[in-house]
Amino acid sequence: MRAARAGPAALRRLRSAGGTAGIQGTAGTPRPSSSRRRRRRKSLAIAYEEGQGDGAEPRGERWEPPAWREQLERIREMRSSRDAPVDEMGVHKCYDISAPPQVMRYQVLLALMLSSQTKDQVTSAAMLRLRQRGLTVDSVLQMDDESLGQIIYPVGFWRNKVKYIKQTTAILKQKYGGDIPSTVEELVQLPGVGPKMAHLAMHIAWDSVAGIAVDTHVHRISNRLKWVKKETKYPEETRVALEEWLPRDLWKEINWLLVGFGQQTCLPVNPRCSQCLNQDICPAAKRP
Repeated sequence: MRAARAGPAALRRLRSAGGTAGIQGTAGTPRPSSSRRRRRRKSLAIAYEEGQGDGAEPRGERWEPPAWREQLERIREMRSSRDAPVDEMGVHKCYDISAPPQVMRYQVLLALMLSSQTKDQVTSAAMLRLRQRGLTVDSVLQMDDESLGQIIYPVGFWRNKVKYIKQTTAILKQKYGGDIPSTVEELVQLPGVGPKMAHLAMHIAWDSVAGIAVDTHVHRISNRLKWVKKETKYPEETRVALEEWLPRDLWKEINWLLVGFGQQTCLPVNPRCSQCLNQDICPAAKRP
C-alpha cells in the first residue's frame, strides 16, 4: 500500500495549478518593448487586487446569493428522510466495505466511472455483478473486453467505459501500485475520469475535500437558485463559481444534498415546485 499523502501539500499544488496559464505568447510573435512589458505587468497586478478596478467589490466583502442560508436549510429539511436513489444506491453504497482499503478505493473509482450518464440503480447493479466476480485491479486486467462489457451493460456508453476502465486500471497497476491517485490533479489525468469524479473520489475514497463535486443536478439547481453570480453553462464553471463564496465546511455536503433534491423534487423537466419548501424564495419557482 502506498504511503499516505500529505493533504496540505496536495492542496497547495491544486491552488497553484494553472497560475501561469495563458501568460506565454504565441511562438514567433514579436516581444513588446521592456517599458510596455512593465506597464502590462503592473495592470495585471492591479486587476487581481481586492477592492480595486472597475466593478470590484469593496475590500473585505464577498458576494453571496441572497437567502441562500434559508434555502439550504429548507433543502436539508426536504432531504432529511434520505430516501433518494443516491442515498440507497449511490457510489458510497457500491463498494465492499470489508475489502482492504486499496481495493475499496479502486472500487469507488470504478463505480464513479460507471456512474457517468447512468442512473444510480443501473450503476449499483453493474457494480454488484463486478463484485460477485471479485473486483480488484488484477481481476479486471485479467478480464477480456467482451466479458467486461457484458457485466457492466447497460450502463451509459458502456463500450467506451470498457476501454477507459481497462486503460485506467493498467495505469493504476503500473504507476500507483494498484491504488488510486490521492490528488485531483492526478485523478483527472486517468482515462474516463472527469473533475466531478475526481472530487467525489477524494471525498469518498480518501476522506479529503479538495473541491465541490458538481454533477448535472448540482449544476442545474445552483443556476435555478441563482447560487452563481452569473449563469454558468458547464458543471466545471459552476464548481468554480460556488467555491468562490460557499463556506468550505459545506463543500462535501452540498453534492449529496443537491443530487438527492434534484432526483426527487427539483427535476430537470417539470420540477415539483408545489412540493418544494423553497417555492416562495426560489427565483425559478413556478408559483400558483
